[in-house]
Amino acid sequence: MKRPDIKTLLIGALAGLTAALLVLGASMQPSFFSALLYTASALPILIVGLGWGNTAAVSAVVSAAALGAILISPSFALIMTMVTLLPAGWLSHLANLARPAAELGGPDHLLAWYPLSDILLHLCGLVTLAVIVIGVIIGYGPEITDPIVDLLITSLKQQQPEFMPDPAATAQTKSLILLMLPALQGGMWVSMLFAAYYFAVRIVAASGRGLRPREDIPSSLRMNRNSIFIFLAGLAACFFGGVPALVGATVIGAFGAGFMLSGFASLHFRTRGKDWRIPALILCYLTSMLMLLPALLILVLGLSDTRKAIALTPTKDADAPKQSDTKI
Repeated sequence: MKRPDIKTLLIGALAGLTAALLVLGASMQPSFFSALLYTASALPILIVGLGWGNTAAVSAVVSAAALGAILISPSFALIMTMVTLLPAGWLSHLANLARPAAELGGPDHLLAWYPLSDILLHLCGLVTLAVIVIGVIIGYGPEITDPIVDLLITSLKQQQPEFMPDPAATAQTKSLILLMLPALQGGMWVSMLFAAYYFAVRIVAASGRGLRPREDIPSSLRMNRNSIFIFLAGLAACFFGGVPALVGATVIGAFGAGFMLSGFASLHFRTRGKDWRIPALILCYLTSMLMLLPALLILVLGLSDTRKAIALTPTKDADAPKQSDTKI
């Protein structure tokens, strides 16, 4: 068995220290800046995993988790690991997987890399699992969300004394908020972690250490076909109420974000070469953040275009230098 390289372990430990400090900084900041720092904490793990391999990624994850447990608490370290460290390490592992294209029916002189659609599927699944585990740890339920709605109603009453809330409408609002929070949390983390993965790939490619070829995101970023069945199962679970509904809402949020990412990628691809492309894309992004209908249309676009695009690169002893994409 090959012994781990000390230099690689130290590089991973340094990345873990950086990630832990970013998470600690995020816990002391306002909400928006906190989310950015939490997302940035995944970058060191992704960079060392993509550039130095699994050994460095494992060293980074273990180091960051250990620091979090020592400086804050074991529960803090567990949440940090589930939310950012573990997904980042696993994504870097998947991104570095490759096998001969001949095993898939391709040319003998090419390597086939793990499809980006499957990487996105794993990300959605990991975020779903993380949100569920964290919900169990904190005891998420009506006891947490109902006081929030009550506080909002009290604030409205203070501003408008004539306001008289309907008890049925209040109960419905509480049920909606209970399901919306895990869905929003899952969707936000899928989007932000994929953004971290995208920037990490760019950084590693610029440094010359990246093994995986730089892919054309608009043409290759799509969801795996099996994701549709998981998304529909989550939608069906919402009608059962209770814990199944909470799990279903989390699935809808995480996998819905994956389909929206692929929908935006498809939109970028379809508008290439058009004179009106830039203003149209800006309008789509803005309206999707502000209104529900445009976001649903992007989601439907992602649902309607599910496939795999496998990046191919020449093997070390091949003569063909050209990179291509194969759709399955």
